[in-house]
Amino acid sequence: MKRWYRAGFVFCAVGLAALCLAAEPAAITSDEENPNEVRPTGVPHRQHSKSKSASTAKSDSDGTSSATPRPRRTHRSTAKSRESEEPIPTQTVPGSVPKTGATSVIVINVSNGQVLYEKNPDQIRAPASTTKLLTGLIVAESGSLDRPVTVAQVDTFAEPVKLNIKPGDIYQRIDLLRALLVKSPNDVARCLARDNAGSIEAFAEKMNQRATALGATHSHFVNPNGLPDARQYSTARDLSTIARVAYANPTIRSIVCLPQLVFRYANGRTRELENTNKLLKRLPYCNGMKTGYTEAAGKCLIASGSRPGKDIIVVVLGDSHSGVWRDAGNLLAWALWSPSAG
Repeated sequence: MKRWYRAGFVFCAVGLAALCLAAEPAAITSDEENPNEVRPTGVPHRQHSKSKSASTAKSDSDGTSSATPRPRRTHRSTAKSRESEEPIPTQTVPGSVPKTGATSVIVINVSNGQVLYEKNPDQIRAPASTTKLLTGLIVAESGSLDRPVTVAQVDTFAEPVKLNIKPGDIYQRIDLLRALLVKSPNDVARCLARDNAGSIEAFAEKMNQRATALGATHSHFVNPNGLPDARQYSTARDLSTIARVAYANPTIRSIVCLPQLVFRYANGRTRELENTNKLLKRLPYCNGMKTGYTEAAGKCLIASGSRPGKDIIVVVLGDSHSGVWRDAGNLLAWALWSPSAG
């Protein structure tokens, strides 16, 4: 009897162990992510890859969308513009001024122009597409933004970033201005400049006159888009001066804060344009302004931010692709909240 009792006990124990093993959840492999994992603030969980059917809903490789189908591509998709890189997580440094890897930096208080921090602020630098902030300011100050603009053939002679507006297309100035400050297309910059002054050369003269009038006396411009030219240069201090005036312009302010917008082409096709300033989606207190990149200039960013009672502009020139977002974000956070920033 005892032997039968022992055998039954062993059989039950083995069965219970098998049930426990079957109920144990599978381990998360290196290719999967634990949704309950605790992560540092600001670091999102990794997105799982979408199905093929979901990815084909996008109309282009850069994630822009269209209300109507686009023609089938006859060439390979090109890589994203480097201005479209995702920003790395921002970490604030309490108390002291954050260290930066940029060549030239300045941080100012918008209300009074006070310089809160500077690093080589008067070094002559290539401004890249931060130039377009001055271009946009001149167009906005000229008014008549509802006026129609007809695209000319000469406007399309711009590389590498283009919106691909076509000769003969007609747009309102305000629509081109929005596209300029959000997506930074070089053909749109040329179109607005020619429309405003009659030629690129005449508009460049207006740029130099306006910069001098603002006190940006160590800058010189020969084109409206910031494409490389040894005769085109500025400094972090001069760009902060220009940015401060642009920040006070209601039209400019209403545009540079947009994370994205829908642009309607003359033929009715639409395209969603994502702002090249990725801090707009990363930092809730960032409200503008303009990015830039060329090999000569490095990564450049004019960034603005605000909290009640305080507005800040940061200019970062000659930074790395990975560092520009971190450096500008850290400086904004420091200037807005650190007691040491004044």
